[in-house]
Amino acid sequence: MTFFESEGRTAAALAGPTPSPRPVRAPDLVKDDAQALDVAKRLAAQFAPDAALRDRERRLPWAELDAFVLSGLWGITVPRTYGGADVSNGVLAEVTAIISAADGSLGQIPQNHYYALEVLRVGGSHAQKRFFYERVLAGERFGNALAEIGNKDFKRRTRLTRAPGDWHIDGQKFYCTGALYAHWIPTLVVADDDGRDVTYLVFVPRAAQGVSVTDDWDGFGQRVTGSGSVRFDHVAVQPEWVIPFQTSFDRPTTIGPLAQIIHAAIDLGQARGAFEASLPFIRERSRPWIDAKVARASDDPLTIAQVGDLAVRLRAAEALVRRAGRAVDAAQAEPTERSVAEASIAVAEARALTTTASLDAGSRLFELAGTAATLDGLGLDRFWRNARTHTLHDPVRWKYHAIGNFYLNDKLPPRHGAL
Repeated sequence: MTFFESEGRTAAALAGPTPSPRPVRAPDLVKDDAQALDVAKRLAAQFAPDAALRDRERRLPWAELDAFVLSGLWGITVPRTYGGADVSNGVLAEVTAIISAADGSLGQIPQNHYYALEVLRVGGSHAQKRFFYERVLAGERFGNALAEIGNKDFKRRTRLTRAPGDWHIDGQKFYCTGALYAHWIPTLVVADDDGRDVTYLVFVPRAAQGVSVTDDWDGFGQRVTGSGSVRFDHVAVQPEWVIPFQTSFDRPTTIGPLAQIIHAAIDLGQARGAFEASLPFIRERSRPWIDAKVARASDDPLTIAQVGDLAVRLRAAEALVRRAGRAVDAAQAEPTERSVAEASIAVAEARALTTTASLDAGSRLFELAGTAATLDGLGLDRFWRNARTHTLHDPVRWKYHAIGNFYLNDKLPPRHGAL
């Protein structure tokens, strides 16, 4: 029996080092799609007023994250059989977009938390699912340590060494969104399996000896996502914390589409936030161009047309995200080569348009609002900075390639986390 098939291991065997303290109470239990959306709207109204201040001062959102977790939203993808709401992927995307419109960093922080839950759902044993789903419903959050920098060959060098009585991890990661705030850090590692390197996802306790999380993310956008470095120095791990990863892409699964629809939703939220911020500014503070011969900027016919164009693009992006959510739902229910490919393409289409919409809305905010909108104290530049930073997660040009190859040549897209 392989280590990840150890159904009979107890919860105590999985527990290991105590993670960081949980929230002060157990989170609320979100019961269904409608409640998830209502809770997200309430939180967004709570998060929005200080978003510019958090961005400008790089003020880490500890209190906001606690409120986010206590709301129950971090557990909404847990399957019903394990006590969660198991919301649809369209609702997961909409929840993410609602929070991202209020604060793009807060919208991104749980992305890899949901991603890890999907890897667990696809590849974990019943014992692993029971243990980690319980942790999430109790208020513990997952970060990530997936990416590595300094090498151009995309080979992972963080290694899991397995010896009798001594399983440990050594390596260095970057772009570790959420790790700073996490109780567990799902970490991509390579391990030797009969002479070849195979990739696994290891749930590493944030408080484990040898784990060093450094808040060294200094990107000009998404400033408080905690996307810095994690180092592992001979970090002891348990076999029961190790989930198959590479083999989950050897067959059709929805790990990639699930990850990508959340990214699309973050960009959609950024676009909404910029669009919604531009409207009152144009109405109340902007000047009309002299040749418009009107008293108010909101009566300028060219401004009106530009706002209409943005609105149409935004509505189109929303429609594609909703459509992609239905495709991911269908692929989760019946994962076949075709259904997963169709979900990947639907999500790629959504990402192509949400990328454009978020960048366009953030840029045209200034074009339409005018010079007064550039004043630093307003913080309106955060929408474009956040969108530009997040949309670099993976290149949209390859989305178009995958989409075109699918329709023109019936070529199924590759299966990995970026499609």
